[in-house]
Order: sequence, then structure tokens, then C-alpha cells
Amino acid sequence: MFSKTPISIKFGLSVLLFILMFVMSITFGAADIGLKDVWLSLFSATSNDSIAVIREIRLPREVAAIFVGAALAVSGAMMQGLTRNPLADPGLLGLTAGANAGLALTLAFIPSANYFGIMIACFLGAALGAAMVFGLGAAKRGGFSPLRIVLAGAAVSAFLTAVAEGTGIYFKLSKNVSMWTAGGLIGTSWGQLKIVVPFIVFGLVIAVVLSRQLTILSLSEEAAIGLGQKTAQVKALLFLAITILAGAAVALAGNMAFLGLMVPHVVRAIVGTDYRRILPMSAIAGAIFMLFADLLGRTVNAPFETPVAAIVAALGLPFFLLIVRKGGRTFA
Repeated sequence: MFSKTPISIKFGLSVLLFILMFVMSITFGAADIGLKDVWLSLFSATSNDSIAVIREIRLPREVAAIFVGAALAVSGAMMQGLTRNPLADPGLLGLTAGANAGLALTLAFIPSANYFGIMIACFLGAALGAAMVFGLGAAKRGGFSPLRIVLAGAAVSAFLTAVAEGTGIYFKLSKNVSMWTAGGLIGTSWGQLKIVVPFIVFGLVIAVVLSRQLTILSLSEEAAIGLGQKTAQVKALLFLAITILAGAAVALAGNMAFLGLMVPHVVRAIVGTDYRRILPMSAIAGAIFMLFADLLGRTVNAPFETPVAAIVAALGLPFFLLIVRKGGRTFA
């Protein structure tokens, strides 16, 4: 019955759920804050202790959660469509591990690098990780089989994770690297958001603009060529968008495995297989999921925090195993 619901109503309900989750994530936490203070913090110049907590701590943190969730979900959806691989995910195919390695090497060899420089290093690392995975996946005759890509992703991710951890140990930066790569939004500032958010928005715009071409590519490359699509240029732009989104997400929140795998599968069950619908809905659903995970992390063991990456992994691993067991057809 839900499949017959008009798409406009589905998007409307998802936006309402997003607003509800956003308000809940700002309201609940270790500090007791009422809805009135939430309203005043957003729509007035009034200030008190509770409003200061919202404006300087919770609001930038939840804005970061929104953009990180949207970036990882959309990049995961694009990877699945581009490779026609239901197991594709930035965390599984080497992008986030590459970004982590780039971050660690930058902290070791360019300790004076600012936040912008670290983010560029994350972009380059993500691109390197993806290139290594696809290079290994294409090394043998037969193309990019889902199993081969996943195995290559596991190998490359293990190698790049070892590079990041080894660099941290050798240069005595383990604590600094761990603070970045553990996967969390603690301490997110408006200054960081001003640097990272424009890149994420740019990546999302590229994704939406190319959503029609991605839909055709996800069906068959031969069909795309037959329709006159310049597949090499489209793939290059899609790869650029994926790298920007994954690298920016890691620079802001660290490694978040499985989010980019889960959300697109759930979204396809709601809106179908057209990426003109999948990508916008994935952005909304990814933001909702990340807000929910961050809310759990702050409240399940308050006043102590549970790492958001641990919550995402705990929710994502059973989903990943289910997708593997069903051969990628669970929610398609």
C-alpha cells in the first residue's frame, strides 16, 4: 500500500520526520533544555545559559550531523549505481580509510596545516583509496564483480588503516589521529562548518544534476552509450562528487562505516530505482539517520557519550550481513 503513495507525500513525510528529529536532537542531551529555549535560540536574539549551549555546542554539532549523513548516504547511493554493486559504500570501498590515511600523514608531515589543508588531504586520500580498489578490482579479466570489489575494498581499507595507525604510532600522534578518525561530532565549530559545508553542497549539486545519467548508467553502460551519453565524462564527474562527499565527511566526523550502504537500500524500497528520486531522498534519510545516531550517542549513557561510529556500526553490520545473504536484493 505504501508503494502506491504519491512521491510528493513520501518526500513531505520524510521532511517532517527530519524536522522532528532535528528538534529532538537539539532538545535532548546531558543538559536539560526546554522547547521554549530551542525556539528562542533559533528565532530570537535572546540569550541565557541554555540558549548558549544550543547555539555554540548543539546546533553546530547537529548541522554537522545533517551534512555528514547526507554526504555519506548520497555518495553510497552513487557508488552503488555507478558500479551496479549493492555492497558499495564509501567505508567498504576504501574511500574513508584513504581519507583517514591522508589525514594522518598530513598531521605527521605538515603539522602546521590548517583545517582546509587537512580537508584537501582527506580528498586526496579518498581518491587514492578508491583508485586502488578499482585498480585491484579490474586487474583480472571479467570486470567489476561485486565480490571482487568488496574483497579489494577490504584489503585496501586494511592497508590504509594500517598506514594511518602506523603513522600515528611512529610520530607519536596516535591520540590526535584517533580524535579525528574515531567518528564523532564532539567539538564541531561554526568555523569548521564554514569550510566543509560548501564542499558538501557542491558535491550534492553535482550528484543531483547527474542523477538522470546515473539512472541510465545503473541499468547498463551499453544503454547509456546507445542513448548518446558521454560515459567517461559522466563517470569522472560522479567519481569527483563521491570523493568530495566522502572526504569532507571524514574531515568533519571521522570514519562512519555502513551508513552509505544502509540508507540507499532503504530509500529504494520507498521511492523506486530512479536516481532522480533516490539521491534527494537519500540526503534526507541520511541526515535523519545521523541525527538519530548522534542523539542516541548523547543520551543512551548520559552524561557520558557513546561514540557515534560505534552506534552506526552496530546498526549497520547486521544490515550488511543481511544484504550479503540476500545477494543485494533485500530492498531493491
